Amino acid sequence: MNTQITAGVKVSVDVIYQPEYSNPEKFHYMFSYQITIENLGEYTVQLLNRHWDIFDAIGELSQVDGEGVVGEKPILAPGAVHQYVSGCNLKSEIGYMSGYYEMIREFDGQIFIVDIPRFNLIPTFKLN
Repeated sequence: MNTQITAGVKVSVDVIYQPEYSNPEKFHYMFSYQITIENLGEYTVQLLNRHWDIFDAIGELSQVDGEGVVGEKPILAPGAVHQYVSGCNLKSEIGYMSGYYEMIREFDGQIFIVDIPRFNLIPTFKLN
């Protein structure tokens, strides 16, 4: 599990290769990832937007921006935790993702960036 803390917000990522949804013969590799966001700070925060950089070893880098996460803009009081699961598909066996969340502190309306730690997308059959 990859973890990073930025501005009092802890983001952890756990990745699972999905062989049942993948088709290597057709260059389709599916991964799911679970994100855990924990507010370690003293103020309530809300996740507004997300940004992803997705690298596929065939040399493709794509960027994805959007509101919230999986249709939600979670509000996290101090000590609160929010989890969600999403997915990513690649054309090659190896890649990675990284990114950030744009969040707002409700106390003073301050918008800030929370880094999402880089995590690898590698099928289990490629690991020793």
